[in-house]
Amino acid sequence: MGARSGGRAGAGPWLGLTQAPRGFALVVTLAPPLIVFGIVTVLLADLFWGTRLLGTDPVKAGEHLLGEWTIYLLFASLTITPLRGITGWNWLARHRRTLGLYAFLAVVFHFVVWLFLDLQFVVSEYVGWATLETDLTKRPYIILGMTGLLLMTPLAITSTQGMIRRLGRRWQRLHRLVYLIAVLGVVHWGMSVKKDLTEPVLAALVLAVLFGWRIAAARRRRAERVA
Repeated sequence: MGARSGGRAGAGPWLGLTQAPRGFALVVTLAPPLIVFGIVTVLLADLFWGTRLLGTDPVKAGEHLLGEWTIYLLFASLTITPLRGITGWNWLARHRRTLGLYAFLAVVFHFVVWLFLDLQFVVSEYVGWATLETDLTKRPYIILGMTGLLLMTPLAITSTQGMIRRLGRRWQRLHRLVYLIAVLGVVHWGMSVKKDLTEPVLAALVLAVLFGWRIAAARRRRAERVA
């Protein structure tokens, strides 16, 4: 996920790193799913085996952790392009879509935990539908979260080399939606937090920096074309 952009020109990479450090790709590939599945495993242990690793309300705690890791992984994906431009570490580019897909994995589990464990949705004439309809129509932060999930779905589906070739320039335009998704995610996070807004506010500041870098880079490219 995320639009492609070239690295910096006219300078060598920081620390002379023309290739990824040994083990870096393995960490990026394994750590995010281990974290996501670890949260799910701990949540299930609390529910079915009597542990209390997530506190007195494991469903809410697990749901929030999965939502937070969605944002962290999405931001990690968005940070690849500016970090690549600043450092000249072009090998980072191959990990951008991987991180974006792991963000999608986290948000899918976040949604599943909310739907079936928090909302306790049951496909029934009597149970679940009314509560689901109320949440999806009258609770703004749920609406924002669902919108973000729906927008992430086509990005995940098209995050393959075959789809990149097939869509051409349209792929890059489509994947710019990732910035809108990030905004929706941060607002959803802030609205779902009842007391301490520290982390959502910090996430909003990080997102503002990423937007600022992207705007500055676009202006530089336009100035270079004019020159």
